[in-house]
Amino acid sequence: MKPAPKKSSARSAPTSAPVRRRVLVVDDHPFMRAGLAQLINQQADLLVCGEAGNPAEAARELTRCSPDLVLTDITMPGRSGLEFIKDLHAAHPKLAVLVVSMHDESIYAERALRAGARGYIMKEAGGENLLAAIRQILRGEIYVSGAMAARLLENLSARRPRGSSSPIEKLTDREFEIFQLVGQGKSTRDIAAQLHLSPKTVDVHRGNVKTKLELKDSTALVRHAVRWVETQDQRPG
Repeated sequence: MKPAPKKSSARSAPTSAPVRRRVLVVDDHPFMRAGLAQLINQQADLLVCGEAGNPAEAARELTRCSPDLVLTDITMPGRSGLEFIKDLHAAHPKLAVLVVSMHDESIYAERALRAGARGYIMKEAGGENLLAAIRQILRGEIYVSGAMAARLLENLSARRPRGSSSPIEKLTDREFEIFQLVGQGKSTRDIAAQLHLSPKTVDVHRGNVKTKLELKDSTALVRHAVRWVETQDQRPG
């Protein structure tokens, strides 16, 4: 009678869990943050390590959770989204930033990339595209939509027809920020206080905006800015 084969005493090595890349979600709408967190946390390779409703909260969360990527809206209370991205890039130049916004990429995407973001995606793009964008940026690449990529290439190749850009694109980031605040009904004094500028400096920027947008006076500026902000607010998202 043959002896029973001996059982191997060696245990199979445990399968290591995939490393989950850490994401900080910054958005002033709690429901949006909750939805993004739920989507991301369902992924085996991604994890939301913190949430913030404004840039000040985001700064505290950055220290606490050390994310690999910051997912941020571009319109938030307090500090301008573009200025927030510039601050992030200056303090953490290797930190990946992806903007998720309801605002038209043709107006904001290039500004966000210049500020230091690695990608821009509109909220209407959907969850699968968002996850693809996150992973692409975490691989060290840049993400924009196909249409936006073609637009940027046209700009670089100098083949874009003269006069085809929106007049808004002529504004600097600071002028653009002030234009938005004018459209939100802010006075020069309000804008100066919010942006920590002197009223005189704000008036200079307002004058530059009027010149670049070919608006004859302050009334025309306010009317144009309000109409533009309303148009942006009516976009789905």
